Amino acid sequence: MRTVQYLGVPGCAADSQVEAGIVALKSRTIPVAEAVAQALAALEWLKEQGCTQILFKYCSTFDSTPRGNIGPVIDALADALSASRVIICPAFPSLGRAVFAGHLFVGGKLLNESGMQDHPLTPMTDPDLRRWLALQSRSQVGHIDAATVMAGRAAIRLALDEPHESGARLIVIDTLRDGDLIEIGAAVADLPLITGGSGIALGLPENFRMRGEIGTSGMSWAGVGGPCVALSGSCSKTTRAQIVCHAKSHPTLEIVADAVMGGELTPGAAAAWAKKHADGVPLIYSSTDAKTVSQAQATYGKQEIADQIEGFFAATARLLRDAGYSRIISAGGETSGAVVAALGADALEIGPEIDPGVPAVKVVGAELALALKSGNFGREDFFAHAAEVLKAP
Repeated sequence: MRTVQYLGVPGCAADSQVEAGIVALKSRTIPVAEAVAQALAALEWLKEQGCTQILFKYCSTFDSTPRGNIGPVIDALADALSASRVIICPAFPSLGRAVFAGHLFVGGKLLNESGMQDHPLTPMTDPDLRRWLALQSRSQVGHIDAATVMAGRAAIRLALDEPHESGARLIVIDTLRDGDLIEIGAAVADLPLITGGSGIALGLPENFRMRGEIGTSGMSWAGVGGPCVALSGSCSKTTRAQIVCHAKSHPTLEIVADAVMGGELTPGAAAAWAKKHADGVPLIYSSTDAKTVSQAQATYGKQEIADQIEGFFAATARLLRDAGYSRIISAGGETSGAVVAALGADALEIGPEIDPGVPAVKVVGAELALALKSGNFGREDFFAHAAEVLKAP
């Protein structure tokens, strides 16, 4: 599907050639009422563009505190769409995210033993999605087991009716293989609302294609020339390993919280350092271990340190863009949101896959290519690989 990601609710109509429109909201950690209001505004705009099915995408690690807004947003969207059955499917097995017996696993480990229990903003301490949703949502929560899912789309459709009839509106669905996502996608073709991680979208385009509602031409993509820089504010184990790998053959600059908070290191200085290494893929990072993050939060305050680090990367990205950097890689969901906002992008054309769950994107109307990844995504040499995908042939 030709896909465009809009950064916030657009103020005008979408291009008629767009087949899948994404409204990106930086809402994971904001108050519930604000998250719900933003989601409903996005829903209204999407409906105005003629969208017939809505997907509420959240992180595949479902990281959200007991007072988080995933459940309330799902409830609000379900009410607005009169949706009586809503699947909960954060799984993406090829990325190590699987759901079994209603529990979320990351890399073969229960979510609360995978490192996500130490997330600096949204620690996950319970892998049971049913229990976690029950703390957030006013809807009853049901479950479809792995055996049913493996039996295929017809069995899944039948099972979706059973929780509905017993009063459950939110239905956690086991998913162990990427093939399961295709079958689930076919089974939910007629549901007005779907929720999950990015993996759940794998099975959706074919539904629209079979009904003759989209074409078969696919996407077109051309990278851009010019220098490339990588920025990382993610503290995930995956990203920290990627930094170690990148540092073996590329210049790196660590951003220490004390230096940023004390004004000893500025975005201008970081940008100047990167420009000295424009012939490679310089990496500027603040990624560190959970203990160091906790110490910084205790010293400066959790929200204050998060805001300052995000602001640092945002300002650095803007300075480098203005200096001619046309390829920017960003690791970490919150960091990426701040970077994209600082670049003033309104919409992103989705390009080829860099790694599962991480596409290359181009800023609509500008010669600026980006790679925006969540912390736990990507191969070990992600930064160098992404730089190549973004580059003009």
